[in-house]
Amino acid sequence: MAAEGAMVVVHGFEPGQADGVVAGITAAGGSAVPVAGDILDDRGAAAVVAAAVAAAGPIDILVNNYGTTVGTSWETPASQWHEAWERNVLTGVRLAQLVTPGMRERGWGRIVFVGTIGTARPGDRNADYYGAKGALPVLARSLAKDLRGTGITVNLVSPGVIATAEVRERLHAGAAAAGLGDTWEAAERWGLEHAMANLTSRIPDPEDIGRIVAFVAGEPAWHINGAELRVDGGALDA
Repeated sequence: MAAEGAMVVVHGFEPGQADGVVAGITAAGGSAVPVAGDILDDRGAAAVVAAAVAAAGPIDILVNNYGTTVGTSWETPASQWHEAWERNVLTGVRLAQLVTPGMRERGWGRIVFVGTIGTARPGDRNADYYGAKGALPVLARSLAKDLRGTGITVNLVSPGVIATAEVRERLHAGAAAAGLGDTWEAAERWGLEHAMANLTSRIPDPEDIGRIVAFVAGEPAWHINGAELRVDGGALDA
């Protein structure tokens, strides 16, 4: 987003949590500022949006990319499954409700939810997470209908596995245990063969997914609305 010229507001739950991302953006010549706050409740989300507007001006693009698992199983009491809905769905709902009035007034806006291909290929673990994320395609279509004709689009980008630092560490460990060496090429090959096959035979970096999000948020994508874009390298058919 910064490479396309946007002023990026990076959210973290705690002060300082977003500073590393902001520093990386500014070092690359982009513009970014951090904001902190708890988006798990209405008051905290409103404070985060107010801080973002104060720091960067009106919000034209909202990327709801927060989400996390909490390590549940089918033995976890159902009463504990509410947390997945709060973290993976209602955080985005709150922020969308807060930013859409201003977008309506200006006649332009982009809301992008980030999901997971795991909703189409769920595992037996973290069913609460996959179930919650599975609501996002419906919510994106519903919100797009609510905002019809306003100049605001709503879409969902659903990645497959991404080569985050955590994933790279896990794949390097697997490749090393298999005696394949310590290069990323060996780790990537091990992961594709043993855990996460796709049809491109590559694992994308976070920036690769970010470029898709930036495209969806841009003017050339004005006629993409209420859609789910699966960015998984064809993993569903691998």
